[in-house]
Amino acid sequence: MATGGRAAQGGKEMRWILLVVALTAWQMALAEDRTSPAQDPAPSAQEQHNPDPWQGLNRVTHKFNSVADRIVLRPLALGYRAILPRFVRSGVRHFFENLDDVNNSVNNFLQGKPAAGASDLARVVINSTIGVGGLWDPASRMKLVKHEEDFGQTFAVWGIPRGPYLVLPFLGPSTVTDAFGRPFNEVFDPVLYLHPIDHRNRLYVTRVVQLRASLLSVESAVFGDEYLFYRDAYLQRREYLIKDGKVSDPFADEF
Repeated sequence: MATGGRAAQGGKEMRWILLVVALTAWQMALAEDRTSPAQDPAPSAQEQHNPDPWQGLNRVTHKFNSVADRIVLRPLALGYRAILPRFVRSGVRHFFENLDDVNNSVNNFLQGKPAAGASDLARVVINSTIGVGGLWDPASRMKLVKHEEDFGQTFAVWGIPRGPYLVLPFLGPSTVTDAFGRPFNEVFDPVLYLHPIDHRNRLYVTRVVQLRASLLSVESAVFGDEYLFYRDAYLQRREYLIKDGKVSDPFADEF
């Protein structure tokens, strides 16, 4: 009973800490938004479609996420990279990528791509066994191609429009359709079914920190208006993934 009481008390304290961080980040984001001049050029009269009609709100949420990242996530990622040797970080990355292949396989089948779905399913079986729970990736050396699929892409293949660009608190860039697909992605995430719950939560935190650490090396590539950079990069990458890399080149016929 005493242990349970301490755990409950610790959970309450953690929720208060997260609330304070969130409120602090949100206040700093609002302050920056009030003091920063408008940076967007006026939209062109010829523009037929605006992918970002909620830009004002999205910018505030983007700044909120940036502040929260500076306060919590980036320091954790730096510590993760500094403490753990590269081969350990590589094993952690392979472990989570192996879990992701379950969702990849399901969505490939739902998109009518059985060969790709079978490839991802075979990757899960091989990497979970020969690869010792996914810590290694022998499936890639066996020429089994990894595909990156999710329910947002599946909905797009089914003809559902992607909807406006949307920045989610803590989660970052998205679209309305991608955001709607997130709960479905969670259903096919094996971590969701891990018990006890504290083990599951540790894996969730480790996954987030590992992903943030993997992005440290590309931070220097960001230039210009950070918000527009992330927005355009996200939307272009999503189009690339939805079309399986078959993005049309409007200038192809000129050469």
